[in-house]
Amino acid sequence: MHVIAIDLGAESGRVMRVGWDGERLEQTEVHRFPNIPVQVCKTLHWDVLRLWHEICTGIAQAAEGAASIGVDAWGVDFALLDRAGGLVGNPVHYRDTRTDGAMEWVFERVPRRTIFERTGIQFMQLNTLFQVASMVRDRSPQLEHATHYLTFPDLFNYWMTGARVCEFTHATTTQMFSPHTGTWDAETLDALGIPTAIFPEIVPPGTRLGAYQGIPVTAVASHDTASAVVGVPAAQAHYAYLSSGTWSLLGLELERPVINDASYAANVTNEGGYGGTYRFLKNVVGMWIAQQCRAAWRAAGTEYSYDDLTRLAADAEPFRSLIDPDDPVFNAPGHDMPKRVQAFCRDTGQPMPETVGQIMRAIYESLACKYRHTLNQLVAIAERPVDVLHIIGGGSRNALLCQMTADSTGREVVAGPAEATALGNAIVQLIALGELSDVHQAREAVRRSVETRHYTPQPSAAWDEAYARFRDIVGVPGTK
Repeated sequence: MHVIAIDLGAESGRVMRVGWDGERLEQTEVHRFPNIPVQVCKTLHWDVLRLWHEICTGIAQAAEGAASIGVDAWGVDFALLDRAGGLVGNPVHYRDTRTDGAMEWVFERVPRRTIFERTGIQFMQLNTLFQVASMVRDRSPQLEHATHYLTFPDLFNYWMTGARVCEFTHATTTQMFSPHTGTWDAETLDALGIPTAIFPEIVPPGTRLGAYQGIPVTAVASHDTASAVVGVPAAQAHYAYLSSGTWSLLGLELERPVINDASYAANVTNEGGYGGTYRFLKNVVGMWIAQQCRAAWRAAGTEYSYDDLTRLAADAEPFRSLIDPDDPVFNAPGHDMPKRVQAFCRDTGQPMPETVGQIMRAIYESLACKYRHTLNQLVAIAERPVDVLHIIGGGSRNALLCQMTADSTGREVVAGPAEATALGNAIVQLIALGELSDVHQAREAVRRSVETRHYTPQPSAAWDEAYARFRDIVGVPGTK
């Protein structure tokens, strides 16, 4: 038997056919397509109708004999529907500038600490709360006409089934959900003037929503990281995961959220996972900077594959220059990204990377240092040891970055599967169908089904010195 896993990322989408024979999972990519945002006047939008067209194309190719369909997607973005069920406008991209000043506007009405106590979610300007609040601040007519709020995977589920609900794992990431009550944080929404009536019922992953062309549609762990964590082939309790793509999401799988002084100070987050678990994690800008640099060099006339860029980075001088991947200067898209990397190094008193290899080496080594810093924070706050770091997602294919991460963190790295998100998506469907009993059995099946690569840490004084420099550059005291 097989199920259809639709996995939408910020750079591309894919429709996967995931087969299950009772022992092994087998993935086949049926349809892959780019996810290209569209600038209209001064607003950056997602092209959701194009995404819907590509989803339908992929389903048609995998439909014969399919037992279920599930959709996962990136977080924070959403669609608004009118009373007839139509879009009130084109959904806006999380990198759009409409949220400029929105955090300050919100904190004038609800204190920052109060929001964290209520939601347990880290503060980022792109969060759903600040996107919706900006619409209130700007008196958006779209918000005035909206009758339903849906996350992106919930929008596509609605178009397939007519069910207007929000799935738990995605709802928890919005900073509008209360883990204390298990539903929307009406107190904060009311204080900001956000209409609470537009927010629908929240359903757990594994819920049957309806059918599309005769195929059952299941609400999976629809936040892509939640699905990816389900697909982690962990065999031990003391592990961390790094979902590596446009964003790097580094975290621990816990039974309950950690909402205290330390988690607030570290600006870490508590997002819902499958089976009522919580993903205690932090967002780190991942391959975004590399992606934008690659696009810039392509626009200038030179096409590099990711393998090309990794090879050039491997040949470059180590520890020459470091950046803070999460500095706001790198947030916006643009073909000037290599120049921004150079400017950051110059402005922080470091040698300015000149070559493609030097720029890429700076990006990769900086990510490895950031992973070390973030993992140390999470371990200390959760008071839980970590022996193994599982790297999943597209970044697991980057052997250089995986080894750098092992060396920097001093922990064994297990890389793969690259398509953990689609696997986790499919696993939730198979559990809902009764084909798998639980996540533990599913992870055993993943270990039998996919090849992983192990990277043994080779810590050195050079890495410790680079990490100390990195902490100085990003303004973190101490050198541990």
